[in-house]
Amino acid sequence: MDPYIGEIRMFAGTFAPRGWMFCTGQLLSIAQNSALFSILGTNYGGDGVSTFGLPNLAGRVPVGTGQGPGLSRKELGQMGGTESVTLLSNQMPAHTHGFAVSNTNGDTTVPAAGAVLAVVNTGGREPEQHPAYLASGTPNTPLNPASVQPAGGSQPHDNMMPYLGMNYIIAVEGLYPPRP
Repeated sequence: MDPYIGEIRMFAGTFAPRGWMFCTGQLLSIAQNSALFSILGTNYGGDGVSTFGLPNLAGRVPVGTGQGPGLSRKELGQMGGTESVTLLSNQMPAHTHGFAVSNTNGDTTVPAAGAVLAVVNTGGREPEQHPAYLASGTPNTPLNPASVQPAGGSQPHDNMMPYLGMNYIIAVEGLYPPRP
């Protein structure tokens, strides 16, 4: 069966078959591709006088046009999205970082697993010998959540779903699609 001009397919090959071109945003001559231009117009680039563009699906996934329930509207030829994002503090849900300590004097200087931050017991010792932890115990004094300092490096993180690289090809020859 011959494809419709403008039909797009995924293709696992390393070449575009005869009558097809890769969807990589290249500009084509209107004079040499008038049927395809009459379908695509300048939705994907070009000046509309001598050139028009093919869709650029290199590194992209297509989404349906229109507006689904609870979704924003997508127009034909509209591009969006990004591979990585940097979250800002105003984009995160409101939350606190609770932190509790013990109001008991510390008995060790070693912050080991299970140890609890405690009241520093100076006891006439040198500063590096001040026990600041309980070797074991239960935190019983919550600190003000505002006293816990923010953390993070404000670096972008990957925003990509799992993917498999594949070529998209568009039919530049074939049947002209009938209009309803």
